[in-house]
Amino acid sequence: MAFLAKGRILAATVVAVLGLATGAQAAASCGKTGAGFDAWKQDFAAEAKSEGVGSRGLAALAGATYATRTISADRAIHKAFSGSVDDFMKRRGGSAIISKGRSLKKSNAAMFNQIEQNYGVSPGVLLAIWGMETGFGASMGNQNTVSAILTLAYDCRRPDYFHPHAIAALKLVDRGALTASSVGAMHGEIGHTQFLPGNVLKYAVGSGNLRDKATALASTANFLKGHGWRAGASAQSNMGAIAGWNSASVYQQAIARIATAIDAD
Repeated sequence: MAFLAKGRILAATVVAVLGLATGAQAAASCGKTGAGFDAWKQDFAAEAKSEGVGSRGLAALAGATYATRTISADRAIHKAFSGSVDDFMKRRGGSAIISKGRSLKKSNAAMFNQIEQNYGVSPGVLLAIWGMETGFGASMGNQNTVSAILTLAYDCRRPDYFHPHAIAALKLVDRGALTASSVGAMHGEIGHTQFLPGNVLKYAVGSGNLRDKATALASTANFLKGHGWRAGASAQSNMGAIAGWNSASVYQQAIARIATAIDAD
């Protein structure tokens, strides 16, 4: 941050003092271990209340615990998306996803036709995401959702990213869409296609119950449409919308390949 001009002593002093204050504030507002989590929760409770979180959400916050398994998974996330697209697809069972995806496309044709009619999103990309995220609903996770998302909002690695999702999770508890004991994936994702809580609030349709496959898939289509999915275009031509779902390049390319193979059947 070498932006202080020579001779601007007073300005430099002010900036330095503010920098120290900001640094102290940042140190108090996040942590790298669970040691400060309970104190952080008390501060976060006041912020959550000011953002409209009610009594049930605040109670869930009070009962949340530091999620060590979530932190372990988060520290390994770059490794999970490393290597070539071919390697990634092998690790994630791309061929099996294509095979089962084609079968599910046929057995759920009416549902996928209705979704495409409503949102303009073809079945292949929805099946690719569904298969990639949870093995078509076989593994939706067993980590406490509220504890996971709050831990990530507290952790110093990406607190700004997870903060709004933590507030959203507490609001979902207020609405009854989540409870303090709800479980999901390691990073607080929910349901068949693994929505983060903030995206549940913004894109979930119908009942909003993402453990129901039809609701989850329609909501996923709504998300993709909201991120620029162009009806009638191929998955490869809709990479921008897929990137909205996951920022990892190998994931995006794998989803596009799988979707193309399923839609071609």
